[in-house]
Amino acid sequence: MRSFGLIIVIAIIMYGFSILYEDLKHLPEINRLDEAQLESVENPSATANLDLPEGGIYDYFSMNQEELITKLGEPDRIDSSAYGYQWWIYEENPDQYIQFGVEKGKIVTVFVLGKKIDISPLKIGEKTSDVQSKVNIEREVPLNVEGNRYRFELTKEELNTRPLVKINGIWAQLYLDQFDGTLVGVRYLDPKVLVMQRPYSLEYRGELIEQPRISSEERKQIRIAEEEQIFTITNVIRQQYGQAPLQWHENTAQVAYGHSKEMSEENYFAHESPISGSLSDRLENGDIRYLQAGENIAANYIDGIEAVVGWLNSEGHRKALLNKDFTHLGVGVYEKYYTQNFIVPFE
Repeated sequence: MRSFGLIIVIAIIMYGFSILYEDLKHLPEINRLDEAQLESVENPSATANLDLPEGGIYDYFSMNQEELITKLGEPDRIDSSAYGYQWWIYEENPDQYIQFGVEKGKIVTVFVLGKKIDISPLKIGEKTSDVQSKVNIEREVPLNVEGNRYRFELTKEELNTRPLVKINGIWAQLYLDQFDGTLVGVRYLDPKVLVMQRPYSLEYRGELIEQPRISSEERKQIRIAEEEQIFTITNVIRQQYGQAPLQWHENTAQVAYGHSKEMSEENYFAHESPISGSLSDRLENGDIRYLQAGENIAANYIDGIEAVVGWLNSEGHRKALLNKDFTHLGVGVYEKYYTQNFIVPFE
């Protein structure tokens, strides 16, 4: 990891660079199980099921979309996703940020942030050690879906930052901050969505649940949705850590999008572009005047949610994400490449 500053006249470029090369080089593997490997999947070890009180987030999984509207009202917005469901987003209160994945009128996944969200018996902000005392965290996680057998295998880093557990029959990814040792957020998923997204290395026997085909127009809508989600989630996390929210900067977002698109099309992953140069070059070409600037990039996460959590758990990226001096942010997403450009505009 590296961090350096470059001073040019009055422009200070603050690079919080700590490139996540692992995201590009170590994609989750997908392999078929042979007969000798089936026993542990057919007879999985007991997984702790926690009893959740009424009124917690778990209750929403029994609701349809009409009941959800009755309970919480209409969402602040509805976003497209790459996985067949729509994100119903409730974002007005950063202390109770919720994304509901709704497919055919049914809630199939939920993502939550915010210190006042009820995820009993867990709690956003509680110590990792307390979380570990309540749930069973294991490296190998077996599950059966409609007669098909699957087994996820988590790396040491994944166990420390986003373990997979089962709570009252619902699978949950726990997003942990490895630097201050707290629970940041939680994503709940039904088994089909979990297998379809494949967030960890996977072995399977039977049918692999495929991801839906996406048209070019749908891909555009997903890109716009993920850019807005990354922006909003970044601000929720900043506020959770006592930092002021950032303002959207459209010209900087266009620069960030251009870098993500170029990395995808030219098949490289770096802050320094062989075509468009450094961040300072890209901002200059975008006619953006600034006092400070920084950049985070990521690749091959399942979506923008996990990209932001990945940045939070990487020292250099974290410095940019939580930097108190930055005032504006532009986000650009293309395929599975994600770029955040932070700036302090010169006005």
